[in-house]
Amino acid sequence: MRFDTVILAELLQPKGYIRGPFGSALKRSEMLSVGIPVYEQQHAIYNNRIFRFFISENKLEKMSRFQVEEDDLIISCSGTVGKVSIIRRNDPKGIISQALLLLRVDKKKILPQYLKYYFDSSEGYNAIISRSSGSVQVNIAKREIIENIPILVPNIEMQQKICSVLKYLDDKIALNTAINENLEQQAQAIFKAWFVDFEPFGGVMPDDWQDISVYDLANYINGAAFKKAEYGNFGLPIIKIAELKSGITDSTQFCCVSKESKYYIDDKDILFSWSGNPDTSIDTFLWSRGRAILNQHTFRVVSKFNAPAFTYFLLKYLKPQFAHIASNKQTTGLGHVTVADLKRLQFCANEAVIMDFEILTAPIFETIFSINKENQHLAVLRDTLLPKLMNGEIDVSEVKI
Repeated sequence: MRFDTVILAELLQPKGYIRGPFGSALKRSEMLSVGIPVYEQQHAIYNNRIFRFFISENKLEKMSRFQVEEDDLIISCSGTVGKVSIIRRNDPKGIISQALLLLRVDKKKILPQYLKYYFDSSEGYNAIISRSSGSVQVNIAKREIIENIPILVPNIEMQQKICSVLKYLDDKIALNTAINENLEQQAQAIFKAWFVDFEPFGGVMPDDWQDISVYDLANYINGAAFKKAEYGNFGLPIIKIAELKSGITDSTQFCCVSKESKYYIDDKDILFSWSGNPDTSIDTFLWSRGRAILNQHTFRVVSKFNAPAFTYFLLKYLKPQFAHIASNKQTTGLGHVTVADLKRLQFCANEAVIMDFEILTAPIFETIFSINKENQHLAVLRDTLLPKLMNGEIDVSEVKI
């Protein structure tokens, strides 16, 4: 199998390298609450399509050069550099922000998905990171440096075969993710039926239920603060919001010293991120990536009733309220939920019904956890195959999945 070394610039369309507009071209005062969406760093980093800012059709006409098209690659350029997402057919039209780089490939030379897989690989990711710089915040390197990244490229037919193997694993992960989302929705429907609409109780709240604050339902243990000397190249991974969303990656930092036992987390721990962007970061997570150590701004939540499924689904149900609380405290785009907020949030129940709900929904909770673990194994397999397929170490015809 033959691979040719080609620099990135030769794989792009004319004018296929587009940095987002400078601040003077797209001012915050021009942003709207509805309209044409603005793609930001989070859309490349987390591959989501939750939009905060919008522009008018008139503004879009003036900034058409920055408009995304199907199969464009968008790459994060500041702070968390080098994360890539691909614009899909059903993604809304919009423009990129200043913090993104858009690449538009020549499809006769390279498949967009193949180039994305390259940048997803450790080699491709490091090719961006090693060329980037910044003493306080890392910024992507200049155009002439990025465009000269060398890439091993087989012919289009071989690219298609390699992508098909990797896509099979990605599709299985996506299917599992959809199953978990459906399970979450089922659990939320049951939760609402029991604790909001009181359906099992004739639509009326039982007399023996009482008000309980969300804070009194569990112990909330905040993560640790770390000193510079406590970071290292070995030890346990430090779990921040990025790891809660994307898992342990090349960007994950490690703790090389011992910390108090309360800061350590393990499989099936419930984690509540109480600080960050209200729309994308304030959330509850079921941890499934093994022993690690928790960073500050996230609580480890331990049920006082030995009812982890109930606790998890309760916090998930309250996510919109948490986001609203955090949005009212936003500074520079970040908000937070405090212990005082958790104490103010009231909830009606009694211990007996909490345990009944736990028995009913524990299998859903366990299935969600098991599927998360399976997805991690699939991701490891994909990430192991990816560089070996893309440098010719493994012949794609020999891969059996």
